[in-house]
Order: sequence, then C-alpha cells, then structure tokens
Amino acid sequence: MLVLGGSVLIVGLWDLLAWLTGDERQKFAAIAQLSSAGIIGALGGGLFFFTRGGDDYLGRREALLLVGMSWLIGAALAALPFFLWAHLDPAVDPNHPFLRFIDCYFESMSGLTTTGASVLGTTPNDIESLPPGLLLWRATTHWMGGLGIVVLFVAVLPTLGVGGKKLFNFESTGPTKSGVKPRIRETARVLWLIYLGLTAVQTIALMICGMSLFDAICHTFATLATGGFSTRNASIGDPQFGPAIYIVITVFMLFAGVNFGLYYQLFRGKTSNVFRDPELRLYLTMLAIASIILSVNLINMPIHTTGGQYIGSASVGEAIQHGTFQAVSIQTTTGFVSADFNHWPFISQATLVTIMFFGGCAGSTGGGVKVIRVLIAFKVLLSSAERVFRPNAIRPVKIGKMAVDPDVRLDTVVYVLGIIVLSFVGGVLIMMFEDGRPKGDMLTCFTASVATLNNIGPGLHLVGATENFGDFSGLSKALMSLLMALGRIEVYAIFVLFVPRFWRTE
Repeated sequence: MLVLGGSVLIVGLWDLLAWLTGDERQKFAAIAQLSSAGIIGALGGGLFFFTRGGDDYLGRREALLLVGMSWLIGAALAALPFFLWAHLDPAVDPNHPFLRFIDCYFESMSGLTTTGASVLGTTPNDIESLPPGLLLWRATTHWMGGLGIVVLFVAVLPTLGVGGKKLFNFESTGPTKSGVKPRIRETARVLWLIYLGLTAVQTIALMICGMSLFDAICHTFATLATGGFSTRNASIGDPQFGPAIYIVITVFMLFAGVNFGLYYQLFRGKTSNVFRDPELRLYLTMLAIASIILSVNLINMPIHTTGGQYIGSASVGEAIQHGTFQAVSIQTTTGFVSADFNHWPFISQATLVTIMFFGGCAGSTGGGVKVIRVLIAFKVLLSSAERVFRPNAIRPVKIGKMAVDPDVRLDTVVYVLGIIVLSFVGGVLIMMFEDGRPKGDMLTCFTASVATLNNIGPGLHLVGATENFGDFSGLSKALMSLLMALGRIEVYAIFVLFVPRFWRTE
C-alpha cells in the first residue's frame, strides 16, 4: 500500500506541476491522484503502525495469502485515481465508464497484471480524452506490475528476512524459481536494475525515432512490462508512428519476453550459457515461425490499420511489418496492435489465438503458459508416446543437459491443462453473464477469457484490435479481473484462497 501510495503521489505531483504551469486538463487529475495518495498512504501507514511489533513469521500459507491479496487489494487501490477523477471533473461524460468502480477496478487490474485490456471506448470516452496524468498512471501500473510489486517489496524491505524467499517464489513466474544471485534480495535488486536500464534505453530510442518524451515513457512502460496500454486510441497503428517506432517496440517486446536472468548471465560475459538456453531457442523459433506464417499469409491481402488506413493489397514489406509486429506483440502478451486482425484470413487468426497460450519465457514480464512449460509438456508427451511401443524403456525427460524432476513434469502438465480448463470455464461463464447482450457471442466470450487469463489484452471479434471491454456486464468484468489476477501469478496463489482447508489451523 505504501509503495502504491508513493507512486500515485509522484504522478500526482507531476499533474499538480502541469496544472500550475497552465494545463487546466490536469486540475482534477491532480486532485484525484493526490487524494488517492493520501487515502492509500493512510491505510498503509495505519496498518503498519498498528501491527508493528507483532509476529513477523512468514510461512508458506502467509506468503500465498500476502501475494494473492496484494494483487486483489492493490488493484482496488490503484483504481482510486480513475474513480475520483470521474466524480470530481464536471466535464466528464455522464456515461463515462470510470463513473463505475468495477470499470476502474478492471482497468487497474489490467494495468497491474500487464494485460492491457481496457474499458475505454469511443469518443468522448476514449483513451485520448483522459488527462495526461491518468494516462501516465495507467502506464505506471504496467511498469510496476511488470516484474511485480512483491519483488519490489523483497528488494526494499530487508526486514522480511527468510520470508522474502517465499514471497519471491510465489511471485516469480514459471516452473523453476532459480535466482541470479545467492541471496533473494540481491536477485530482486539485480532484476530491477536490468529493468531500469532497459527502460532508459528504450525511452531514449523512441525519442530518437520521433516520439515525445511523454509518449516515449508511457509506451516504454507498457512495452517492457508486456502490458499494451497506449496513449493513443489507434495504439501503435497511429499515423504519427513511423516504421522506426515499430522496429524499436518490436525489439523491446522481444527483449521483455526473455528470462531476465539471462541478461545477468550476458552482463557477466557468459554468452555461451545464454545462447545454449533451450527455452530461449524455442522462444525465438516460435516467434520466427509465427512471424513467417502471418507475413506470408498477409501478402496481397487487405489490411485495415488501427489508425484508419486501408491497404487494399499489402506489399511484402507491409505484410512483414504488421505480421511480425503482431506475432511478437501477441506471443509476448504485450497486446499492442497495429492492424485490425478481425479482417485477417483464418490462418492468421488461428495462429494468433494459438500463440496467445504460449507467452514469454519463465522469469520474463510476459504472461501465458510460458515457453518452458510448452517444452516440458511436449517432451512428456513424446516420452509417454514412446512408452506405448517400448514399455520397458526408462528415459528421463531432459531440458538441455538437466533431467526434469517428476514433480515438475506433473506440475507442468497439470498447469497447462488447468489453463485450458479455466479458459473454457471462463468463456462459458462470460457467455452466461452476457446472454442477450451485444457481446454475448461465442467467439467474443471465449477469446475474451483466453486474452484476460493469459494477460494478452485483445481477443477476436468484439474484443478485437479496435474494440474494448466497456460493454461487458459488471459480473463479466469482475470475472475477467479475477482471470487476469489468476494468470498473472499463475493460478495457485489466488486459487488456494477459495479452498476451505487453506484457512484451517493445522
């Protein structure tokens, strides 16, 4: 709470400065953010004050509870600036989604979980109608959620002691939790230093390519967190964004989907370890295959850019530009869009839906199943197939030179099946909640479930590249917010909260 409150305060002070120097749009945004900072700070400070000197034991269940509730409660607190602004500013449209707290909660959960799905729709309630301060806050929630608020806690709160290890293990993504340094606090610090360095480099690169400082910061926060919130309604398809900006964002989305531990190895000069990493190789191979399929399929096909440009017959260069960009954006779960893929051929749409599940590497800021799980599951499948015709064969499942522990194999298969089942159940429930409503068709509901659970952002049809989530019912938005949290911390830290035995004293 204190970290969130401090972050809101910093953005609020920037709003205040902009307002005092003549930007009237920032007036109510500044008041809303500074008020939110006061409320969040009072809650966090009060809890800290009244619980000081208590038992600081942090066991497995306590770590699970703290991580799970950090996201569920954190999203509610991060929603306050949106909600207060909508009720304070008299110029806000009476139908603005931020007048409803569930919409604000959805937007902030989408930000913190780096999903990038938005309730903001068409004029006058579109993205560009928001004051710059709220756009910056949306991007900041991405950036904070990228490596995880809880990892930040571990980095800055040494009083957690051994409990910090448990927190980091539940927060970091993927089937393995190996750190890049011996001590968990040092691991978190190294990861954040890498994150800060990449943030600075991409911001400068985007400015060199013609972006303003404000746009560069917001898009950098969204890129490295694999989030996808843009400051423009057209996202990266905005006519003002040229090919150089496409290239920079594509490259840094690719970087963000890589295990950050590999960057530490790279900085230490262990390049051979990096390029021998099986997960990295498969990750790059998947991206290359998806990019080739999309690019080839789009040649001579019509393309509608999100900026309103219609390309009647895409050239090879245009097909590569949009095909590669969307492949990297969707697989890394960033969710930036440059073209309306609702108009693309079936093969292109099927490819995008498939790579929605893959996600980035373990230890990256990306969502999805994770490439390492795809690799383990595939090898388990091959091993099981071999035992059909060679029942006496005993062959360990290996990733590189390391044998995969049987428990990890089982956990991986269970997790992959769990994501598939949750995607299906989520789609069915959304269809039930949306029965008789505009977005109640099967394709919209099921891709909305997949897109939120895997932290992608856009889906297909009425949640496609040029659509939004604002017309869903409150129940559907609440469910999709839960799906986003489940996907962000890999199901278990939230799921166990609904298991009665979790709450019983042993």
